[in-house]
Amino acid sequence: MARSRTRRLVVGRRDGDRSRRAPDVVAVEEPLEIRLDGHTVTTTMRTPGDDHELAVGFLWAEGLLHGVVVHGVRSCGLGLDERAAFNIVDVSTGGTAQPPRPRLTTTTSACGVCGSASVDGLLDRLRPLDHIATIDLDVLVGMADRVRPEQRLFDVTGGVHGAAAFTADASLLSVREDVGRHNAVDKVVGRLHLDGSLPARDLGLYVSGRAGFDIVQKAWAAGFGTVVAVGAPTSLAVEVARKARITLGAFLRPGGLNLYS
Repeated sequence: MARSRTRRLVVGRRDGDRSRRAPDVVAVEEPLEIRLDGHTVTTTMRTPGDDHELAVGFLWAEGLLHGVVVHGVRSCGLGLDERAAFNIVDVSTGGTAQPPRPRLTTTTSACGVCGSASVDGLLDRLRPLDHIATIDLDVLVGMADRVRPEQRLFDVTGGVHGAAAFTADASLLSVREDVGRHNAVDKVVGRLHLDGSLPARDLGLYVSGRAGFDIVQKAWAAGFGTVVAVGAPTSLAVEVARKARITLGAFLRPGGLNLYS
């Protein structure tokens, strides 16, 4: 059953000197519990849709799926509340994955690493990337214009982020949206993993918001050699990108961008 990603409301609106009641559409934000072989790993706040991809992408970034095969992904729930009926996703490896350590807190839509025991623990298992494809700067500069028409949920709500995987010739392979930047990235990574397309050394990753540590860490785990963001980077994101040998562009704008690594 497809889950609604939007909700229609009646709101008060002020336009100049005029006040009125009017309809509005907002993006849905609901919790998703992610399990691995029946073990709860985390609960994240997300926009429903592409939940299987989100779960697989999240677990990949955490290093929990490396060296194992995903046998299946299923949605389940308590069935007591229509909104919660499919808010649990279980990724099955047939018990071959190591039992996960649950995150300490709920991951919010604003934080992709909340609850992780150690930032170092997320990076220690990763090695600098090699054999990375070079993507022309003109492709990077034009990526926002290519992705923007695909952000249909943003057109309706104005309240979600977009992420996309793209090739060196500017072809879009996967575009996903979510209230959380990191969730949108997890959905893209999960799609690539389910398609057998990881590591993504020949691909670039686009994000519509800022490039924080969580975005670059997830890109590194997926093997992306290039990350480009509409917003600003953080100091730790730049540090990690340089360590990973990832090309990091940010402040993407018509005709230009800043290169940080």
